[in-house]
Amino acid sequence: MSAAPERKDFAATKQMKQVMAKHFGSFAEGPEQGKKTAWCTSVGPAELLRAMGFNVFFPENHGAMLGATRKAMELIPLANAEGFSPDICSYLTSDIGSYLKGETPLQRMGMPGVPKADVLVFNTNQCRDVKDWFQWYARHWNVPCLGVHTPRAVGEVDESLIQYVAAQTEALVEPLEEVVGTKLDIDKLRDIIRLSKECTELWKQVLETAATVPSPITFFDGTIQMGPAVVMRGTQDAVDFYKVLLAELEQRIADGVAAIEGERTRIYWEGMPIWGKLKDLSNQFLQLRICVVASTYCNSWIFDDLDPDNPFTGMARAYSEIFICRSDDRKEQYIEQMAEKFQIDGILYHDAKTCPNNSNCRYEMPQRMRRKLGKPFLTINGDLNDLRLYSDEQTRTNIEAFAEQLAEV
Repeated sequence: MSAAPERKDFAATKQMKQVMAKHFGSFAEGPEQGKKTAWCTSVGPAELLRAMGFNVFFPENHGAMLGATRKAMELIPLANAEGFSPDICSYLTSDIGSYLKGETPLQRMGMPGVPKADVLVFNTNQCRDVKDWFQWYARHWNVPCLGVHTPRAVGEVDESLIQYVAAQTEALVEPLEEVVGTKLDIDKLRDIIRLSKECTELWKQVLETAATVPSPITFFDGTIQMGPAVVMRGTQDAVDFYKVLLAELEQRIADGVAAIEGERTRIYWEGMPIWGKLKDLSNQFLQLRICVVASTYCNSWIFDDLDPDNPFTGMARAYSEIFICRSDDRKEQYIEQMAEKFQIDGILYHDAKTCPNNSNCRYEMPQRMRRKLGKPFLTINGDLNDLRLYSDEQTRTNIEAFAEQLAEV
């Protein structure tokens, strides 16, 4: 029997941890430097907020931390007692539960807790939950809550939609100026969008290295390395980090270094990560020599349409093109393209109980994709944060059976 493959860590991870620590450290320094804090949804107008001088905090990132540290199950009931259903987004309930209990992984970074927002800005391109989430804090802190309402289940992203979203984004400027006490510098906005676009182009190149056979990176690596693309886009630090990571990946390809030694099969992950089980799942796929080469999730922070010359329409198009707010026809076209690009052998769908908006296996899509692609699929039941909805034994057994199925194809 051949020796079990070993995980290959990235040298760039050290720099990633440094830039992320710098990002979170800015919230402790912000009030003393006169900077105000804006909360922003993960696919919201972060570039506009940075251009106006805010420190930008992303509570979905905090929600993922709570899932990854397996603290969510202790916290969700506190939000349920506050009136939030157990069936809604477990990022939301974990985060509000964390606030109510006064416990957060951020305390290990020297922060007393989540930074108090001076304003909260959402975009409903992902779901309605983000609006309800932000409005709870706005009422609690008596601060403004502003938003962009993006249509969902969108087929063609046409000019009328872009103008509708762009007008809403531009309308944020005046109330944000009132909060921050300064006028928007349009040239600064263009510069930040330019950095954000460079970051997204580098992140795209990072993920596309997985099209190489064998792949130098896995989906599980991507969920770690994506941090700066999520919370630091629009900064030079994020750009500098992805240049280093991309160079390391290109060297791996040149040297023939695979993320999974003896890669046998390649699959696509559709849906949310199961944050508290990423290490366990990564290890199981490693032992099976199955490489999860691509996902819609990690690709959610690729914004090709950002345009420094047309800031508002560029942001509107970029944040309306994302997978989660598209029609099933468009989603299926996208998955077909990804299947071809990454030479996948099968698809794993995660049915996340509290995230119906990013669970695409509930209305026959896996069966349609199997007919189109001729590729086997597996659906696993779980959740992004609430591990009470996840079965270790059932998932492990199902993945083992899926591996046998893939080997027979």
